[in-house]
Amino acid sequence: MRLKGVCYDVGAVMGFNWRPVFDPKIVHGELEIIKSDLHCNAVIITALDVGRIVTAATAALEEGLEVWLSPLLWDKSEDETVAYLTKAAGRLEALRKQWPDKVVLSVGGESTLFMQGILPGKNIMQRVRSPKFRASIMSGEHNAPLNAFLGNAVTAVRKEFKGKLTYHSLIWEKVDWSLFDYVGVDHYRAQDIEDKYVEMLKPLFDTGKPVVVTEFGNGTYQSDGKLAKVLLGGGDTDFWSQFFHSFPVVGRFVRPKVRVIHPRDEAWQARKVVETLEILDAAGVDGAFVSQFESQVNPYDEDPKYDLDTTNQSLVRYYEGGKHGTTYPDMPWEPKESFKAVADFYANARLAEPNETAGAR
Repeated sequence: MRLKGVCYDVGAVMGFNWRPVFDPKIVHGELEIIKSDLHCNAVIITALDVGRIVTAATAALEEGLEVWLSPLLWDKSEDETVAYLTKAAGRLEALRKQWPDKVVLSVGGESTLFMQGILPGKNIMQRVRSPKFRASIMSGEHNAPLNAFLGNAVTAVRKEFKGKLTYHSLIWEKVDWSLFDYVGVDHYRAQDIEDKYVEMLKPLFDTGKPVVVTEFGNGTYQSDGKLAKVLLGGGDTDFWSQFFHSFPVVGRFVRPKVRVIHPRDEAWQARKVVETLEILDAAGVDGAFVSQFESQVNPYDEDPKYDLDTTNQSLVRYYEGGKHGTTYPDMPWEPKESFKAVADFYANARLAEPNETAGAR
């Protein structure tokens, strides 16, 4: 495995900003920890605000990390999305010029779900809750409009950005990978596909291009000792309590809560994440990015009813209200067991040479 990575969100926005507190000093410190203590050599940086991406990416590049840039505009039309990506690409080209071998740009992620126009529905919840959703996916009718969008996006973005491109696909999206330099796939080892997890990657290996798992992870609890099913992440968090909590004034009177209380199990999360890394490494992927480093909108709480951290996949437990951790006293979080497990795996994993894993089986 050449890329030993983690997903690092600095402000994706759906309903509310997923990183409400953006402190460049903290960001720089976290990226230093990601490089030095988590032993990553790569990071995916996501946000809506391209300025935040530039700030975080600059800090990561200065640390020597390879940076995969992922500007995200969700629930907009194809024209709006392409215009946004084109403008972002123009700004991000400056980073590529300064670090020409360390920057990769994504033209989107899971667009069948997260962009208007491929499936019916104004927003993602309308799309996935549609009675026709499963039939539409099984029929593959989404693939033609998806690839039409990707073709338009790549054509527009390549006029502004001269570096390598990828797309963060869903495993069931049949992407025209001839458009891209890297095959990217968000691939969770969920319970219902556990026995065919690697087999599902075979069509991607058959492209002959480097395959990178751009997102995978596990929540901080177990379900009957088996892998929990993953759908959109954080499925047991009460979205509306999160949403109203994000308001500047009203939010003080709304405490985010979970919909279902699960027994917290950091050891289980750690074990499952490393198992997946071992499986992907043996399968011959070019890289993998654990989702995710931190989640400010899923903070830890001693009361299980309000412990949103249990429902999410982060490697650290985030504290609200100005509390700091003990391992890193200047950081508002504490590493979980999964942080140490991933750090140990990355520290001891053999680093593949460039192109060594391309097209591996």
